[in-house]
Amino acid sequence: MKKFSIFDVFTTLILCLLTVLFIFPFYWILTGAFKSQPATIMIPPQWWPQEPTLENFEKLIVQNPALQWLWNSVFISLATMILVCVTSSLAGYVLAKKRFYGQKLLFSIFIAAMALPKQVVLVPLVRIINFMGIHDTLAAVILPLVGWPFGVFLMKQFSENIPTELLESAKMDGCGEIRTFWSVAFPIVKPGFAALAIFTFINSWNDYFMQLVMLTSRQNLTISLGVATMQAEMATNYGLIMAGAALAAVPIVTIFLVFQKSFTQGITMGAVKG
Repeated sequence: MKKFSIFDVFTTLILCLLTVLFIFPFYWILTGAFKSQPATIMIPPQWWPQEPTLENFEKLIVQNPALQWLWNSVFISLATMILVCVTSSLAGYVLAKKRFYGQKLLFSIFIAAMALPKQVVLVPLVRIINFMGIHDTLAAVILPLVGWPFGVFLMKQFSENIPTELLESAKMDGCGEIRTFWSVAFPIVKPGFAALAIFTFINSWNDYFMQLVMLTSRQNLTISLGVATMQAEMATNYGLIMAGAALAAVPIVTIFLVFQKSFTQGITMGAVKG
């Protein structure tokens, strides 16, 4: 029988405590979404809805364009994920396996850009978006995230592991650059591609700041912005807000749980081989 040391017991207790702390907000949101307004502000609180109701979800969908907000969030996240993964994988492959003038300088610029907060580039970014005439559109949120420096950095680290001999053999067999990348390079960097996809989807879904600046009309809001608009100045329907928060949390949690294996595999391989 295995003996447990004091350290094992201590770390297990810490993990259990952290698990409760992380899960409790989700539990409170989900239970609050099925409570009436008086029950949400009751003191002492109801730890479980005594009279569950779907009234909050009915108000959320009927009185507010919640489904449109949810679709906007899904579309922005999916479009950003696809564009970032395609551009970053190609850029990372070129920076890792091609040799050209100014290569190191270009990669240094990407590294430096990773250290810049969004607030630094916000003013010129907004002016560019206005010049393009796409302000208050979903494209205004998608396009600024396409050139994500972290994505290029991550895919370059994975592309460093591609054997040069395989690329040369593919060229000798008559493969072009696109065919070489797709048939030889992509299968090797696929774990990093999957990890980047999840990173990008989560980052885009949670990018409240960019959405707040670029979107103004009610129909173009994302689910996080839409929930924030339901915060009234004098009185707040907490049950309605929790229903919106629950609706916003379900897709992103589902995505992470479904692709958790690919996510952890990509991160592990990047840590070992990068």
